[in-house]
Amino acid sequence: MKAKEIQDLIDFISNSGLDEVNIETDSFKISVKKNAGTVVAAPVAVAPAAPAPAPVAAPAPAAAPAPAAEASAPAPAPSVSTDTIKSPMIGTFYRSSKPGEPSFVEVGSKVSKGQTVCIIEAMKLFNEIESEVDGTIVKVLVDDASPVEYDQPLFEVQPA
Repeated sequence: MKAKEIQDLIDFISNSGLDEVNIETDSFKISVKKNAGTVVAAPVAVAPAAPAPAPVAAPAPAAAPAPAAEASAPAPAPSVSTDTIKSPMIGTFYRSSKPGEPSFVEVGSKVSKGQTVCIIEAMKLFNEIESEVDGTIVKVLVDDASPVEYDQPLFEVQPA
């Protein structure tokens, strides 16, 4: 596995709900843990040719944690007091009712309690998710057509 492939794997994990991924082949074993902030890549001694992949995989742990740390650093501290609209279910997040239609809300949109802010598709049912507060959308935390988990933050709202 090349350093670029490892970086792509780390980026994928950062943008998904996965916390851990383990990959093992004849020549190497890699374990990526999102919450622990560590990446472990270790060669597996299978044959005399096995040490050759080690130099390729060994530099990745030094370079890989930095993007994960950078990606998680800005999220925990919003600059203003905000409320969070969270997903009430597992499903697929959609910002609009149909492809090509405008989004229900954008950053800067004023929302009122009970206003639809997105749709979550679960088991072929489309569920409208409503704002629980009056305020202004400060941040959209999920990409359109992305899978979401129960209680996952979707939007940050500055209360009115």
